[in-house]
Amino acid sequence: MTESDHDARVAIVAACRQLDRDGLNRGASGNVSVRSGRVMLITPSAVGYDEMTPDMIARMPLDDPDGAWEGPRKPSSEWRFHRDILRARLDMGAVVHTHAPFSTILAVARRPIPAIHYMIAAFGGPDIRVAEYARYGTAELSDYVVAALEGRNGCLMANHGMVVGGADLTRAMWLAVELEALAHQYYHALAIGGGHVLSDAEIAETALGFASYGVQAADDS
Repeated sequence: MTESDHDARVAIVAACRQLDRDGLNRGASGNVSVRSGRVMLITPSAVGYDEMTPDMIARMPLDDPDGAWEGPRKPSSEWRFHRDILRARLDMGAVVHTHAPFSTILAVARRPIPAIHYMIAAFGGPDIRVAEYARYGTAELSDYVVAALEGRNGCLMANHGMVVGGADLTRAMWLAVELEALAHQYYHALAIGGGHVLSDAEIAETALGFASYGVQAADDS
């Protein structure tokens, strides 16, 4: 195990436990992956976050079409969309998938999130799309998620949850929290009759300032 692999494994376990503490996941739900050179490090299948240790993190070649893996535990059943996101999006170094409550409510209702708050600009556009439904772990679901993420850093997954990607794990975790906050705000705005939606121009203006806003990737100045 390389030093960078070890550090990434430790960071993944810490991130999973933080998701649990923040109420974005429960038990063994959700999953986290990190790019490490030409491989992906991803949480194991069916292991509770309180029981997870760095050595349990599975290692998967990004260029292997069949899902080959190394480790004492098999990778998350959702490894396919993690791998395909990291392959399609070279700007992303980490992916976080959760079953956060309000994101999942909107995903069940299949409601995209419009620009009800300027923070949506952090996701690359004026809305959060909903990826079409397919059974978990399938190539079909992976295709839908990658499509919904085109030009975006996060999306909802119909009748499932949400997924975000960032330049590194710190950024991806920040985006996961922000997406759940947007879902929480939109759900409650709908409960009182809706909210005013910002224009595409207003979101584009906000996006110009986001290069230096919020949690930055490790190599940002």
